Amino acid sequence: MIILSIFFQSMPSGGLAGFLPIILIVFIFYFFMIRPQIKKQKEDSLFKSNIKKGDKVVTIGGIHGKVNLVKDGRIVLEISDKLRITVDTDSISRDKSVKKPNN
Repeated sequence: MIILSIFFQSMPSGGLAGFLPIILIVFIFYFFMIRPQIKKQKEDSLFKSNIKKGDKVVTIGGIHGKVNLVKDGRIVLEISDKLRITVDTDSISRDKSVKKPNN
């Protein structure tokens, strides 16, 4: 209890100046964490909505294949000659032709 009273006594007594650290933390969280995540989600949904026959993709399970059919939120992937599997559109991770950056 004493620690809290010391903390509140050390805070500036001005109206906006007291909230400045909180406003700064919210600003940092938004621009460095929330905004990039929203941008990535929009890019992913745009990619998934533009998948068409013949695209080479990778599922979230790591299965590489070529899109054979897109219908009702499902994709038929051809992963080998005459071997096809049906996966949900949400399970597509990325385009196979996009290279990962070397770290």
